[in-house]
Amino acid sequence: MASISLTKVIEKMKWENLTPEIDISKIKVTQPDINRPALQMAGYFEHFAATRLQIIGFVEYSYMNSLDEETKKEIYEKLLNNPIPGVVFCRELYPDELFKEIAMKHGVPILMSKKATSACMAEIIRWLNVKLAPCISVHGVLVDVYGEGVLITGESGIGKSEAALELVKRGHRLVTDDVVELRRVSDDTLIGSAPDITKHFIELRGIGIVDIKALYGASSVKDTQSIDLVIRLEDWDRDKEYDRLGLEEEYTEYLGNKVVCHNIPVRPGRNLAVICESAAVNHRQKKMGYNAAQELYHRVQNSLAKKRDEDEE
Repeated sequence: MASISLTKVIEKMKWENLTPEIDISKIKVTQPDINRPALQMAGYFEHFAATRLQIIGFVEYSYMNSLDEETKKEIYEKLLNNPIPGVVFCRELYPDELFKEIAMKHGVPILMSKKATSACMAEIIRWLNVKLAPCISVHGVLVDVYGEGVLITGESGIGKSEAALELVKRGHRLVTDDVVELRRVSDDTLIGSAPDITKHFIELRGIGIVDIKALYGASSVKDTQSIDLVIRLEDWDRDKEYDRLGLEEEYTEYLGNKVVCHNIPVRPGRNLAVICESAAVNHRQKKMGYNAAQELYHRVQNSLAKKRDEDEE
């Protein structure tokens, strides 16, 4: 199961740790979801998502302050006697001494955010969804071409890195070469990034390792990019039928998400960078509602219908 240390979460979210006495170095956050324990404050602990970060907003805080000391002690004990990775008080709200005392007893960190509750929740959920998303590594090159994330795959030595280098020289941005880490952040979105070791490097056979950022500047690289299109390079096969119209989309699947895929035959004289550019722009155009293959099909159909009408006359 994917996890991230609570220390990293606190650093990223810029939260204040109100219980520095508790050792948080071994506490891990394992779920991207959060929980607002309003029902738990009212005494309902059925289906309590105890392993999530607990977010206390103004409503929960006001209710806690309205309770008498005996009820507070009972509810706080029930709430904090769980494997909670941390309790976050939003809007710079501070817990009362009893809450802090019981949290210290059970080793539950208390954190404080300056942000409004909704903003704090949205930010932590979005960030944790990326960090804790299912992840796989695939062999390929990821380039941002006109805003479209193009994943170039194929056998070793077929020309993926050379195509990526040409795309960078044409003004596009490299995300990663050789190894692409794919994360499924939602049912519709795959995010690709580079391993820290190989970030911004390209391997060119016969030359060696090239640092793209050092050679072409910060504008030539990018840390992450959504996967919008897959281009699979393969050796030209005279006996194979290749799609020449593109009326029907082909797809490939990563982590359960479907991505449009083009199989591009490679032979001497074919400019792979221009082909990748054209595929990216064409894919973007399709998303905007225009399909060149369908336009050609309609023109042919109209031409045939017109000719048929002329023959009948």
